[in-house]
Amino acid sequence: MSKKGSLIADQRGAVAFEMIIVYWFLCLFLLLPLADVAVAGFQYISAWQALRAFGQYVQYAPPPDVTNASSWASSALAKADSRFPIPSIQLVCGDSAFACSASNTASPKYYSYTTTVTLAPMVVPKSVMCQSGNADPCAYTLAYSERFQ
Repeated sequence: MSKKGSLIADQRGAVAFEMIIVYWFLCLFLLLPLADVAVAGFQYISAWQALRAFGQYVQYAPPPDVTNASSWASSALAKADSRFPIPSIQLVCGDSAFACSASNTASPKYYSYTTTVTLAPMVVPKSVMCQSGNADPCAYTLAYSERFQ
């Protein structure tokens, strides 16, 4: 048997050649999209934790006058996480879900606020991870509320 014939019959290098294709497929089609989903999950969890941390701050360092949100909102918002800014705080009065106003004079029971997390997928198509119909389809608004009493 010739040398060429013995190599073809042996085929010990066939697995090594196929492994390159399998490795390329695993990295490109499985691991990179999984990394995109993991990054999005970490961003979401970080934003949610920033909301909870701000809630604990306001709960354990309550404002001197809870009926007047404008007097303490700006100083409280300065303590929020700068990566996930909180644009405003809303006081909810009474047992209803309505904001405190001149017509709703019940004592404040909740404060409510939101932040926005923006995802930036690199491999996964935006149609899969992002919402359609919004101005910024990959921006998600997270709402949080905490009870005063």
